[in-house]
Amino acid sequence: MTVAEPTPGVDEPRIPEQLALVYGQSYTEMPVDLYIPPDALEVFLDAFEGPLDLLLYLIRKQNIDILDIPVAEITRQYMGYVELMKSVRLELAAEYLVMAAMLAEIKSRMLLPRSAEAEQEEDDPRAELIRRLQEYERFKAAAEGLDGLSRVGRDIYVPQLDAPQAKVRKLLPDVALEEVLMAMAEVMRRGDLFESHQVSREALSTRERMSEVLERLKGGGFVPFVELFTAEEGKLGVVVTFMAILELVKESLVELVQNEPFAAIHVRARAE
Repeated sequence: MTVAEPTPGVDEPRIPEQLALVYGQSYTEMPVDLYIPPDALEVFLDAFEGPLDLLLYLIRKQNIDILDIPVAEITRQYMGYVELMKSVRLELAAEYLVMAAMLAEIKSRMLLPRSAEAEQEEDDPRAELIRRLQEYERFKAAAEGLDGLSRVGRDIYVPQLDAPQAKVRKLLPDVALEEVLMAMAEVMRRGDLFESHQVSREALSTRERMSEVLERLKGGGFVPFVELFTAEEGKLGVVVTFMAILELVKESLVELVQNEPFAAIHVRARAE
């Protein structure tokens, strides 16, 4: 008995083609009860900023020369995209439909027979579309270049340091000795205007007068130099008060201030 050998590719058992693999189980046949709801399939399309962006994408995707656009093929692809947007119930902007009408017009103008003279006189129906595409491409490239630059607050952070508050210190002018002597002479002159005849008089103490001057300057404000003298006391009282003020200045208990030459002199107690 002769056993026929199997012919390669003819009698070998056929391995069923795997359609899907779900949770590790292989499916070779389409289920008869398969049901896919209409809203179960979501299609995510590339976002375009307008019809010109879509046309430029279709042209660059197929490496087509922008100066020689095959209007029929581009129109077919463009309308296919518009129909796809309608099928997934996306809201179409009016400008997409305007561009579709423009492409249809250009396509119809190119399909109409024209004489050689008419072709020379009339411009290429695609000229306006090519001009708009080239202009849009330039602006898009410029926008992408600007978007690639570093931005303050995102890529670059400018350091800021608050400057310390400056406090203005007013420098008081120094009082010359000549100014003090002139003020003393003025007080002596005013003291001569008041003369009194006394039978007895109290002895004046420089230390007591220093305490009186400090008590008068206790508020911390400026007191005119001449107001520290009492003209009714005569020359002796003026001299004692003047000596008391000089002693206080020497001990750095009071200070003399004059805003400008020959101006009035003021006295105030020094801060501790």
